Amino acid sequence: MLGVMLALFLAALDQTIVATALPRIVQEFHGLQHLSWVVASYLLASTVVVPIYGKLSDLYGRKPFILSAIVLFLVGSVLSGISRNMSQLVFFRAIQGLGAGAIFANAFAVVGDLYPPAERGRWQGLLGGVFGLSSIVGPTLGGWLTDTASWRWNFFINIPVGIVAFAAVGSLLPHIEPDRKGRSIDYAGALLLTVALVSLLLGLIWGGTQYAWGSRPILGLFGLALAATALFTFVEGRVEEPILPLSLFSNRIFTVSMVALFLVGIGMFGSIVFIPLYAQLVLGVNATHSGTILTPLTLAFVTASVISGQLTSRTGRYKSVAVVGLALATVALFAMSRMSATTSPLSLVLRMIATGLGIGATLPVFTLAVQNAFEHELLGVATASSQLFRSIGATVGTAVLGSVLNARLARELGSFGSDPSLRLVGDVLPSVHLERADANSLQAILTQPGRGLIEARLAQLPPGLRTQAEHAFLSYLGRAREAFAASITETFLIAAVLMGAAFVVSFFLKEIPLRKTHAERPGESAGMELGVERGVFPAGDEPGVL
Repeated sequence: MLGVMLALFLAALDQTIVATALPRIVQEFHGLQHLSWVVASYLLASTVVVPIYGKLSDLYGRKPFILSAIVLFLVGSVLSGISRNMSQLVFFRAIQGLGAGAIFANAFAVVGDLYPPAERGRWQGLLGGVFGLSSIVGPTLGGWLTDTASWRWNFFINIPVGIVAFAAVGSLLPHIEPDRKGRSIDYAGALLLTVALVSLLLGLIWGGTQYAWGSRPILGLFGLALAATALFTFVEGRVEEPILPLSLFSNRIFTVSMVALFLVGIGMFGSIVFIPLYAQLVLGVNATHSGTILTPLTLAFVTASVISGQLTSRTGRYKSVAVVGLALATVALFAMSRMSATTSPLSLVLRMIATGLGIGATLPVFTLAVQNAFEHELLGVATASSQLFRSIGATVGTAVLGSVLNARLARELGSFGSDPSLRLVGDVLPSVHLERADANSLQAILTQPGRGLIEARLAQLPPGLRTQAEHAFLSYLGRAREAFAASITETFLIAAVLMGAAFVVSFFLKEIPLRKTHAERPGESAGMELGVERGVFPAGDEPGVL
C-alpha cells in the first residue's frame, strides 16, 4: 500500500501545487488568457477517465493500470517542466491528468482487492488522509520551489517520488488476475461517456467566465452532454459488458451514496475555495497567510478521516458515522454563513475545524459502503463511480456557487453609487475610478498593492483634504468588505443547505454489516450477524436491491 499511497499523493498534490506557481508561469509565458486552463485541463482529463479506468481495471486487474498511470503521469510531469509556452503546458498538464485519473480510479479499489470490507475502513481513512495531506503540502511546497528554484520544479519534483512509487507498486503489490472469459470492452459506451463528461465539465468551467450561462456555446455544450447521456443510457442497456452498468443504480446503497457524494462535493469543494478569499478580502489576512488558511480544516479532515476509518473497521458499522459527520458539517457550514466583516480569524478557524471534522469523517464511509455492497468483479467500476460523482459535484459547486457570489456582489455594488465616501475619494482621486468598481477592481483595492497605491496618493494631498479623504476611503473599504462578506457567506449558506440535503439522504443509506472475508457474498455477514438466514429477507430488501 505504500507505493499506492505515494502514487495517490502525487496525483492529489498536483491539484494544488501549481496554484502558487501560476503568477510566475504567466509572467514568463505572457499567457494570462490560458491561465485557468493550466488547472482545468488537469481536472478535466483526470475526471473524465476515472469511470473508464475503473471498468478496465475490473477486466484486466489494478496493478497494470497503476504502473502505466505512474509512467504516464511522470511523462506528463517532465513535459510540463520543459514547456516552452502556455499552450504546451496546458496540453502536457492534460497528459498528467490522464495518469492521475487512472491512479484515482484504482487506488481505492486496491484496498478492496487486498482487504475484506471489515478491514477496509482503516485503509480508506488513510487514503483520505493522503488527499488532505497533499492539500497542505501542495501550496507551501509549490511556493517554496517557485521562489528558491523555478516553477518548473513543481513538476520535476514528481520524478523521484514517482520512481519510488513505481518500484514499490511493481515489487510489492500483488497482481490479481480477473476472470475475463466472455468479457469485452464497451468502446461505444466509453466514447459516449467521455463526450458527455467533457461537454458537461466544459460548460461548467466556461459558464459565467468566458461565456454567459445563457449563451449559445454553454447551452450547446449542455445540450450535447444531455444528448450523449441519453445515447449512453440507451447503449449501456444493450451491451454485455457496459462501461458503467446501469444496474448499479438498482442497489440502494450505491444510489444513496452517489447522491450523497454529489451533494457533499458541491457543498464541500464549492464553498471551501472561497475561504482564502474571505480571509484575505474581509478579514484582512495577508496573501501569504491566506494561502495556508485552510491548514486547520485540512488537519481536521485528515484526523477525522483516519479515526472514522478505524472506527468503522472496529465496529463494522458505517451509517451512524456518515449521519453524524454530515450533521456536523451542515451545522459548521451554517455557522460560517453567519460570519460578517467583524468576525475574528480565530472564529473562522474554529468553524473550519468543525467543517473538516464533519466532512473528513464522512467521505471514506460512502466508498466503503459501496465496496461492501458488490461482488469483487464490480469493485473497480463501483469505486470509480464514487470518485466520479464527487468530482462532478466539486465542479458543479465551484461553478454554481461562484455565479451566486458574483450575482450577490453585483447587487451589493449597485448601491455604491450613492455612497458619499466614494464620491469624495473619486473627486480628489479621479484616476482611481471607484465609481466603476466591479468584483475584480474591488478585490484589487482591498489587497496590496492596489490599496497601497491609493493610500500613497492620499498621502500626497493637502493636510486638511487628506484627513477627510482618508476617513472617506476607510469608510469605503468597510463597505467593500461588508459587500464581500455578504456575498461569500451566501455561498456558505447554500453549501450548508446542500450538506443538509446530504444529511437527509444519508438516513436512506442501507447498512449491511461489513463482510469479514472476500469469500462472503454481499449480505452473508448480515444474515449471520443479525440472526437472519440467507435468502429470507423481506421481498425487495435483499442486500444489493433497491
